[in-house]
Amino acid sequence: MVPRKVFFTKGVGVHKDKLASFELALRKAGIEKCNLVCVSSILPPNCEILSKDEGVQLLKPGQITFCVMARSDTEEPNRLISAAIGLAVPKDRENYGYLSEHHGFGETDSKAGEYAEDLAATMLATTLGIEFDSATAWEEREDVYKASGKIFKTTNICQSAQGNKDGLWTTVISAAVFIPSYEPEENPPLKTKQIPKPNEIF
Repeated sequence: MVPRKVFFTKGVGVHKDKLASFELALRKAGIEKCNLVCVSSILPPNCEILSKDEGVQLLKPGQITFCVMARSDTEEPNRLISAAIGLAVPKDRENYGYLSEHHGFGETDSKAGEYAEDLAATMLATTLGIEFDSATAWEEREDVYKASGKIFKTTNICQSAQGNKDGLWTTVISAAVFIPSYEPEENPPLKTKQIPKPNEIF
């Protein structure tokens, strides 16, 4: 199974229970109705990037849904947390791209998002054989990547929040959510298995 579509989403949740805080973040992101399976960081060749609204409409309740997710939690009042997904898309869409996840503390949206974008772009650049100096700043390497003509686009999505002032659990998530390459059958008929008679078992 190779996903042909993907969308990006994010959310934040606050609750006295950590699990419920995560659930509220998923609801904010619009993906709480799915059974989520976290996978690693490959954007399939020719994978179409949808808007959040388009992607959420394609999800079915209870569906096994693969995603690349970044998540951060805290119950420390006012602590800054962030979760970001980076994306790097090759110019030749027959090749695969990269997704990266990054979660941390004390980082703003822009800093965490830039870090995740840098990770994805650098992984793609090494795959495509682009020469660069890893010691240089992201802005300089970004120019090198784009000048190579091999990388079409890099971007990121990030959710940050400050820990609840009353010490409730605060959870932030960002995710790249894959859409299956097939459409699940609408209300497929249940197949009942005939129970063999006792004299048919042996």
